[in-house]
Amino acid sequence: MADSWLSAAKANSSRPPLEKVGTFERIPKWLNLIPMVAQWAWLGLRYGSFTLPSSANPNITAGGLVGDTKSEYFTCMGSLARAKVANFVMIRSQGPSSLSAAVNAMHASGLNFPVVVKPDLGWCGYGVRRIDDAAALRDYLDLYPRDADLMLQRYLDDPGEAGIFYIRHPSQPVGWLLGVLLRHYPKVTGDGVSTVAQLVGTDARLTRTTGNSKHECAYAGDYVPAAAEIVRLSLIASTRVGGRYEDGSDAATPELTAAIEAIARDMPQFHVGRFDVRYKTLHDLRCGRFTIMEVNGAGSEAVHAWDPKYSIRDVYRIVFAKQRLLFDLAAAKRAQGHQPIGLFALARHHLHQQRLIKQYPPSN
Repeated sequence: MADSWLSAAKANSSRPPLEKVGTFERIPKWLNLIPMVAQWAWLGLRYGSFTLPSSANPNITAGGLVGDTKSEYFTCMGSLARAKVANFVMIRSQGPSSLSAAVNAMHASGLNFPVVVKPDLGWCGYGVRRIDDAAALRDYLDLYPRDADLMLQRYLDDPGEAGIFYIRHPSQPVGWLLGVLLRHYPKVTGDGVSTVAQLVGTDARLTRTTGNSKHECAYAGDYVPAAAEIVRLSLIASTRVGGRYEDGSDAATPELTAAIEAIARDMPQFHVGRFDVRYKTLHDLRCGRFTIMEVNGAGSEAVHAWDPKYSIRDVYRIVFAKQRLLFDLAAAKRAQGHQPIGLFALARHHLHQQRLIKQYPPSN
């Protein structure tokens, strides 16, 4: 498994490297959430509902705030949007006995190993793994919670990954891109002397790949990469495992905006969310050439604000603006008759999701 992650490929972006860990990233998660929660509470009082944003996408569970599954976004897509999604198949886990059904479903859908397996009800990359063969899939199914759905999806080896945040107010004929996030996978560059583990140990961000029970290090720690050789450390690019976020909103060209608009309009009653995509080059992304991995709804964070170049004031300026837009949009949907979910129902969705996340196998 570890050997499959070793790569001598050069970085796909010519942009200069940013500082290792931004000021905002160094703040404990619970602490940096306080101002966001405070503004959310103020907006809830102003609009008369703390759960109002759940009205933003009426066809999605809780509007995509919490409790929404990956597959329901794909289910509501028309043929134009589905054509942009990486091929996938859904199965329900019954432990290792699910292996035969899973492999048969893969073959029927034209999927071959490696595949990416991900919980249907997930968050922040928890439980997402690259699976290279049937034995690894059997091991995953053995650990996966029973009677819970999961997705097997075509592994995309395109080097770039982006989160494209779309929003369209019901009163407007077209939407716009609120931001574009470029995700950089955790990786080390060899010096010909140090092992991968030693290189990881000298980087404050990359140490997040270790000592995490919900993430399995997908690299050979004793491997000594050649000078300038790049070793990718993880399938997922979340900051929780050492990934870096970059604001790529300058990639929001008319071509990319038009491509996302067409997809979003092929999803009835979809007004706000983030499309997570893979692309070959930044030029391809700007031209609207990409493949969708998944879609997230109203609960999507404006994570392009996590770019280390931004000050704490910048981060909250971006996040606060997004939350104001979200409440305003949802108020318009409520006026059309789409009522928000109840607070206790939203809490049940959250607790159910958190219980499942604790049972998922580690990501890699």
